[in-house]
Amino acid sequence: MSDYNNDIDAIASLRAAQGNTWNAINPEYAARMKAQNRFKTGLDIAKYTAAIMRQDMAEYDADSSAYTQSLGCWHGFIGQQKMIAIKKHHGSTSKRYLYLSGWMVAALRSEFGPLPDQSMHEKTSVAALIEELYTFLRQADSRELDLLFTDLDAARAAGDKALEAEVQAKIDNHETHIVPIIADIDAGFGNPEATYLLAKKMIEAGACCIQLENQVSDEKQCGHQDGKVTVPHADFLAKINAVRYAFLELGIDDGVIVARTDSLGAGLTKQIAVTNEPGDLGDQYNAFLDCEEVSTADLKNGDLVLNREGKLLRPKRLPSNLFQFKKGSGEDRCVLDCITSLQNGADLLWIETEKPHVGQIASMVNRIREVVPNAKLVYNNSPSFNWTLNFRQQVFDAMVEAGQDVSAYDRANLMSVEYDETELAQVADEKIRTFQRDAAAEAGIFHHLITLPTYHTAALSTDNLAKGYFGAEGMLAYVKGVQRQELRQGIACVKHQNMAGSDIGDNHKEYFAGEAALKAGGKDNTMNQFG
Repeated sequence: MSDYNNDIDAIASLRAAQGNTWNAINPEYAARMKAQNRFKTGLDIAKYTAAIMRQDMAEYDADSSAYTQSLGCWHGFIGQQKMIAIKKHHGSTSKRYLYLSGWMVAALRSEFGPLPDQSMHEKTSVAALIEELYTFLRQADSRELDLLFTDLDAARAAGDKALEAEVQAKIDNHETHIVPIIADIDAGFGNPEATYLLAKKMIEAGACCIQLENQVSDEKQCGHQDGKVTVPHADFLAKINAVRYAFLELGIDDGVIVARTDSLGAGLTKQIAVTNEPGDLGDQYNAFLDCEEVSTADLKNGDLVLNREGKLLRPKRLPSNLFQFKKGSGEDRCVLDCITSLQNGADLLWIETEKPHVGQIASMVNRIREVVPNAKLVYNNSPSFNWTLNFRQQVFDAMVEAGQDVSAYDRANLMSVEYDETELAQVADEKIRTFQRDAAAEAGIFHHLITLPTYHTAALSTDNLAKGYFGAEGMLAYVKGVQRQELRQGIACVKHQNMAGSDIGDNHKEYFAGEAALKAGGKDNTMNQFG
């Protein structure tokens, strides 16, 4: 017997035990409401999704073609529609997650208004967005089941046993819209205690996976901007430990931590690492500093010097009171960051790069895997990259290396529309299409995400609508460009009242008040115009 039917029987027994006082309670209605509220708390969600993510990680270790994907969200409705679309077009949410971008929280959710990606937004807004996303995903479950319950009642009323059995099977085997969210905690919003407290809020909201970066909290920059400042490994590991303790305290024993390194593009540090003996982790960090050898006679008031094998080395200090690393040391620092993080509690890596290049990523991952064989990455397929230009230039360079004639192309101008139909552009587009598959196989990328997709889609669609609506097209711009497309493509939101829960509310009214219920979905509801 299914859980649904078991719940009906259990609630019927409860009703019987209450005598006549529960006569108005319909056991099947109560069972429906219970099915529509499978996840009672955020911790229920975190436990459920952590198990999914761990299973997916194991499956990727066995087969690199089993990589996972996600798209970034800045509102619960956006996340809900993504998962509804995935189920509609692909039949299952398996290996499709959601990503919560700190950038989008800063740019779109802060009470200060739009902010750059510098951790200036209210840190509690991150946990609030996680809760909001799961509220909308749970509502997607409730709506989908509500439609199935309506179909079940219709099949019964028609006496169609075959259809009734078919709908009942869909109810019994319903796949939830609840999926893992990889949640961005930036650089931890303060010291390790602050990181721990915020991590707890995020986990309580449902996060099974938290992404933490090795920048200085009060100097944090977007991963694709200049001026990034990293911290010594000990400081970063303390925050990794803080997140792990938060998971363990809340009973999410298999919670996932993504350790992000910004060292590839970060040339600065605020601190000289503590070192106790030559070759220790602090000493390795300091070895990357750009220093000049000095004597005691060269020292000035306030100078800081390192003693390395009997030599006095003065790190180059900038007017900002920051220290700079040696030029060209970024990749070596990335590799050390990644190995150190995996050896000290992190589960996945994130290497922030300046371009999407499989070879570049693979060169670092191969070095990491010499020490940690199952190392795997979460990778930002970022809108900050000019994908078209990058891949056209990669194809151009490959053609030059192969001795092919490239005289028809201007490498610096390959973004131009004049190249859109060329063979080079077609090859580049194919490489973009297969980038995720290729990088999963060759560069150890377990999870591919786009951080800011709906920031850009919202801007693009709004621009198109505003251009037409306030121009010559008038209302046709909306009807032809939006509503007609919703109808043609079967977008459920064309019935926006249903999407917002109107039919669920009508059913509840009937549950609660019976024939006296005043429903919104009668014959005069204009939503009926959409069939």
